[in-house]
Amino acid sequence: MKSIVLLATFFLFQQVYSQEKRQAELTLTEHLNLQEVITLARQRSTDAILYRHQFLSAYWQYRSFRAELLPSLNLGLVAPNFSHSLVALQNSETGEYKYVQDYAMRNSVNLSIDQNIAATGGKVALYSSLERLDQFEPQRYHLYNTNPVSITYTQPIFGSFNKLKWDKKIEPEAYERAKINYLEAMEGVTVKAVDLFFTLVSAQQKMKMARTNYQNTEKNYRIAQERFKIGTVTQNDLMQLELRMLNDGMTISQMETEVKTAQFELASFLGYPQSGVNFELTLPETIPPLNLNYSDVYELSIRNTSFKLDQKILLLRAEMAIVQAKANRGAQAEFFAQFGLNQSAAELNGSYRNPQDQENVRLGIQIPLMDWGMGKGRVKTAQSQMNVIQTQIKQQLTDHQQDIMIRVLQFNNQATQCRISEKANEVAQKRYDLSMELFKKGTLSVLEFNTAQTEKDEAVSRFITEVYNYWKYYYSLQQSTLYNFLETRNISEDFDKLIQN
Repeated sequence: MKSIVLLATFFLFQQVYSQEKRQAELTLTEHLNLQEVITLARQRSTDAILYRHQFLSAYWQYRSFRAELLPSLNLGLVAPNFSHSLVALQNSETGEYKYVQDYAMRNSVNLSIDQNIAATGGKVALYSSLERLDQFEPQRYHLYNTNPVSITYTQPIFGSFNKLKWDKKIEPEAYERAKINYLEAMEGVTVKAVDLFFTLVSAQQKMKMARTNYQNTEKNYRIAQERFKIGTVTQNDLMQLELRMLNDGMTISQMETEVKTAQFELASFLGYPQSGVNFELTLPETIPPLNLNYSDVYELSIRNTSFKLDQKILLLRAEMAIVQAKANRGAQAEFFAQFGLNQSAAELNGSYRNPQDQENVRLGIQIPLMDWGMGKGRVKTAQSQMNVIQTQIKQQLTDHQQDIMIRVLQFNNQATQCRISEKANEVAQKRYDLSMELFKKGTLSVLEFNTAQTEKDEAVSRFITEVYNYWKYYYSLQQSTLYNFLETRNISEDFDKLIQN
């Protein structure tokens, strides 16, 4: 029965190996290191493309705001405007209404140059218009009415809310934040690429170890079978090797699934066809001897990132809400003035001769006499929201300081962890190789051999984990500071290049 189980396990291993070999011949093999995976992720991943479009959306929103500060040229046209219907007409002397036939066409065209004034919230416009009236009944005639040039000015007064003034303060900051958010998001792509890279490396390494362990255990099992016949190996030792070989066979099957899953996830992230690529990944050969200073990292995290801008914009919006609530609570007034020329005539040329003066001045005032405390409540709400935001900002700053300190400590310690785990891996591998030789000579027990194999596997996995932690900590800090510590430069220097790509 044992022989049948072992034979089945052996054939299962051979079948899996042959299937993978055939599949490898049909797929593209990509040999990549960590930096190459990061580069591909930043260029081709769906996340990177999404973040680029999100920034472009913010860019055009900012362009639209900038356009509000510039003069705009507008053309208005109403043609045709035909009416053939009964309309009510009131007698100016008797007040009596009559329905009369309106059978006419009124067509008009106008051209204006408008300019918003951010400092005052007013608007000035230079205006020109032409209108033609065609009367068809009771008698047929036409008239032209022209406005060769007029200038108008509209100005809210009495402390009215000036939204454009606040937009001029907030929108440039929001655009700068959008640029920084894009850089931070791209560093987030890097962090995700590192995670997927080491997930696949770990799975591939475990698969490799499982195959090697199975082959070595199989050899030792055959040796133990011969020794069992002559009584130098107990049945318990033989069963331990058999159990080990069965476990290694199950591990191979399990790791095959994990490797394929990790392959699919990385391929999808990098924009490869998921079933058409096989990644052969290489671990970073060296660990850079970096030792970061907490004060420097913290200063960079405040100066380079969106952390401070987020707080500044929150405070500006809260301050704007208070000003708006106070403005809406009080009297509202708007001043309008128009100065220009106009004329009417039966012929087009005549409508531009001897134009008459045209003046129009208007002041409108609205005063709330009783609102049952609604205006005061809105002001108090806005002021309370400002206090909440200020308190939240103080807490965020404290949390940020603590977070940066912990992460710097973790990173500075991680290089030592990598060196120790690398040495432990070398020692464990040598011990395992020595155990193989001693077992073949019959001077090492099965229990000791299994222990050496387990420690070797754990040392390899620990080493990969420590290297992964090093690069995860590094790129996480790079994202939090937007500073390349390896090249000692700000990542914002690459902004134009990133957008073009």
